[in-house]
Amino acid sequence: MKIVTPKEMARIESVAYSEGASEELFMEAAGQGVAEAVLQFCQDLRLGKRILLLCAKGNNSGDAYVAGTCLKSWGYHVAALQLAPISECSPLCQKNHKRFEASGGMIIDKDPNYDVLFDQCDVIVDGMFGTGFHGELREPYQSVVKMVNESELPTIAIDIPSGLNGETGEGEGLHATETIYLGLPKQGFFLEGGWNHVGNLTHVNFGLEQKYIDQAKSSYRLITLEQCEELRPPITRNRHKYQAGVVIGLAGSPSMPGAALLASFAALRGGAGMMRLLHPVGMEAELSSSPYELIKLPYQTNDYDGIVENLNHGKAVFFGPGIGRTEATVNLCKNVLPRIETPCVIDADALTILSEHEIALPKQTVLTPHSGEMARLLRVPSPKSITADFLDACRDYCEKKQVTLILKGGPSWIFHPGEPTWVNPTGTPGMATAGSGDVLTGLIASLISQGLTPYHAAIYGVFTHGLAGEIAATEKTPYSMVASDIIEALPSAFWEMMD
Repeated sequence: MKIVTPKEMARIESVAYSEGASEELFMEAAGQGVAEAVLQFCQDLRLGKRILLLCAKGNNSGDAYVAGTCLKSWGYHVAALQLAPISECSPLCQKNHKRFEASGGMIIDKDPNYDVLFDQCDVIVDGMFGTGFHGELREPYQSVVKMVNESELPTIAIDIPSGLNGETGEGEGLHATETIYLGLPKQGFFLEGGWNHVGNLTHVNFGLEQKYIDQAKSSYRLITLEQCEELRPPITRNRHKYQAGVVIGLAGSPSMPGAALLASFAALRGGAGMMRLLHPVGMEAELSSSPYELIKLPYQTNDYDGIVENLNHGKAVFFGPGIGRTEATVNLCKNVLPRIETPCVIDADALTILSEHEIALPKQTVLTPHSGEMARLLRVPSPKSITADFLDACRDYCEKKQVTLILKGGPSWIFHPGEPTWVNPTGTPGMATAGSGDVLTGLIASLISQGLTPYHAAIYGVFTHGLAGEIAATEKTPYSMVASDIIEALPSAFWEMMD
């Protein structure tokens, strides 16, 4: 799905209007779609039926009033806090304000007691500002946003949380539990601090024809469940373990077995028919508690020919988790990586070595850095947040090196030469734990071994990894998750993606 700037969304809507589309009908469809999403939200979380709309001057508030009228007709108790004089509002906002009031909706527009208002509602629907907002919130909106954020009430934003810049992701805006985006997601959701504000993303189609969406100019794309369903590796009834895929991993070092085991077990849980782990001689005792299914092959660090021969026997390779950064490991990377002929996922210590040494890469390489590792690869300071400029630098690196690149984080980004830049909507803060990247490495290698291209394995793997993290967080909470919880949740994630 395309991700657009607010200006580009406005442009394609303007083209639609010039060719006969109705702004009023668009608002009606948007408002009804929002109401249906609010209804589903309340039912899923078993919330009460008291809704408070936050409204200002523009058409975003008009959408809120249409949604409020629908919710009233479905038995919800809906009140609207009108924060600007109605005479200053857009014509469609005024029209739907009157319609909402005529339906029995309560309008609060004078000296509201915010404490009482918030105590008497179950869900807040934010319709104050749309995607064209930029700058800083002024009063009374600034105070209202602050009180909403402090209230911790479930909050749904229409199209974008009020106060967030839809292009850059900047702004101290409202923190939504869910954002119902209209038509196409906006670029600012994913940049700077935007991801901290939007919450879960829900799509509403307000009637804009596909031909206008096809015209939209877009720098980024959003991975969707429907897209991943088309990429899922097929399974035939008569396949054997070699057809299911053989993954070879080079990982681990004395006193650091965990990363190797996490990546290896993720490859097995991800569907690989066989997993062979190459590890330095002397780790046998540390790896003795590994899964029964894992084949362990010790190597001498300077046996480059033997290591290369083993790695090239698989359908996919992962390389780097927990290998350390000793002189011997650097020499191993220099003498082995250029000779790998199998698609290769490179992570962790190997990424740091690549940032410090010029080493030729396998032809089909997937790199999986977090922002700090990526900054080292780019030889720039580590960014405080993800900006469009940093993403452009990642894109340039991907094209120059001819690799698939996954920039891990919240959210994660995927780059591949000649293809769009993708952003992943799944995941949870609980995944910010040691080892979760190793799990992703093993999972992607597993998907490649089952026949996906490195590019498609990156898209499918990142989405599945994030979904498994979400499932694990519902059971463990984001506070208590560890990386192995993600592996244990992979079967549930696969089931959910097959429904």
